[in-house]
Amino acid sequence: MRTDEQCKIVCRKSKVPLEEALQFQEKIDDEYRVFMILDNLPAAMVRMRTEEGGESIKTYERGFPVGFKAPSETNGPDEYFLHNHLRFTVLYHKDSTTNLARVVGFEVEPFSVKHQYEGTYNPAKPVLTTCNPGNPTQHVDSGMTPQPIKENEEVIFTYDVIFKPSNVKWASRWDTYLLMTDDQIHWFSIINSLMIVLFLSGMVAMIMMRTLHRDISQYNQLETQEEAQEETGWKLVHGDVFRPPNYAGLLCVYVGTGVQLFFMTLVTMVFALLGFLSPSNRGGLMTAMLLLWVFMGLLAGYSSARLYKAFKGTDWKLNTIRTAVTYPVVVFVIFFILNTLIWKEKSSGAVPFGTMFALFFLWFGISVPLVLLGSYFGFKKPAIEDPVRTNKIPRQIPEQAWYMHPVFSILIGGILPFGAVFIELFFILTSMWLQQFYYIFGFLFIVFVILIITCAEITIVLCYFQLCSEDYRWWWRAYLTSGSSALYLFLYAAFYFFTKLEITKLVSAVLYFGYMVIISYSFFILTGTIGFYACYWFVRLIYASVKID
Repeated sequence: MRTDEQCKIVCRKSKVPLEEALQFQEKIDDEYRVFMILDNLPAAMVRMRTEEGGESIKTYERGFPVGFKAPSETNGPDEYFLHNHLRFTVLYHKDSTTNLARVVGFEVEPFSVKHQYEGTYNPAKPVLTTCNPGNPTQHVDSGMTPQPIKENEEVIFTYDVIFKPSNVKWASRWDTYLLMTDDQIHWFSIINSLMIVLFLSGMVAMIMMRTLHRDISQYNQLETQEEAQEETGWKLVHGDVFRPPNYAGLLCVYVGTGVQLFFMTLVTMVFALLGFLSPSNRGGLMTAMLLLWVFMGLLAGYSSARLYKAFKGTDWKLNTIRTAVTYPVVVFVIFFILNTLIWKEKSSGAVPFGTMFALFFLWFGISVPLVLLGSYFGFKKPAIEDPVRTNKIPRQIPEQAWYMHPVFSILIGGILPFGAVFIELFFILTSMWLQQFYYIFGFLFIVFVILIITCAEITIVLCYFQLCSEDYRWWWRAYLTSGSSALYLFLYAAFYFFTKLEITKLVSAVLYFGYMVIISYSFFILTGTIGFYACYWFVRLIYASVKID
């Protein structure tokens, strides 16, 4: 530690086979990067960014490319070169009282150099002419002849290590990695989303304060039978508005799962805001999300059972099992297929079977019993009483205008929630697929709150218009209205794939779209549940406010 090294030889490949040379060339074409870790800090290349005032700020770019390609000097096809020499700079902060030092930075500078040596290569005591450990002035630089990667080419891998003292304290060593370079764009995203929220809030306020107030006053003043027969609008369907929908059990399952995902997301963001989920704790975010999802099974079972009993369901055990397995089975099947593809490619990113078994244990051993426990308490409580009675014979629904068609109104309803988050979504996708850090949970939490408000308000507005057109089938439509934003999320992910990523391999494309299907499916359940509960509250509120004979 704190001893510089120069021109240390790692290994020598006397002849590169054609197959390995082609694999290296393919990795260079696909812009593969090498990632290393020292004291839990990722290796990073230094990039200087100039601010508007002329000030230069140091930023980090994670990892380093495998190599590069350049035009051939003979006007032939492009030539490929390998980064076979690495210069590591280890930054350390020295404690003045104890004389101990802690690593606060891990920088890497890759070079491509065709190493030379005199005579025959001696593995026991190799001596290179391109760099010399005993001569500080004889070191690798970018002006040397680069190392080509092709069949039968000799490659020697070397490295330097330089230790530098730094004023950065250990507690602040992640600051450069997490330096936010585009805060103006995030603020633009917030303002854009707030405009949508203000617009929707104005519409909801207008409905609640003006239209509903007038409607309820008129309905409460009706005295004669003739006036009662002339009723139009949302009050006319009071005898059917709480009629259980088709596939009521499936709706209960998805609402329960949505509650589980909602509180998992909320608590995760709160922990991240408080600094508990730092990138220095590798895998901490995913571990926290998995554990929270497991323990939130209690709320999933409770909310699903409460709604199921309100629909006058009787087989609560079957409903509980469906709530416990529907979402995990869909996600696990997709994940297992994707993991099999990674395993067949012999990638180190494949999840081992031991981890798979641990996930199974969390699911069956903890999550399922908690869902059962929550369902038991939820079904044991008295059923939610509707504010109005439901007629035995369903009312005929009049012919609807084209703009009130379910498909049209559902697709329109998903645009605004997606519009509130799509700018932040760009940065999340970039962090997932382009090796960037995402640690601006403050912005993300604000956007999440805006998403909740937007989903709730757009669902209430469209639900009110639907009831005014005497269509009482609002249960599923309320869920699908805000949930349809997941469709736009997936379409945006496809747009991002074709415009920002340069993925040519079929397996890589399948992995991308497979994971985005899981994310979109989860987003559908989350936003759908938010919209459903907002609409459920709204419908109960307005029908409890009028006098029904």
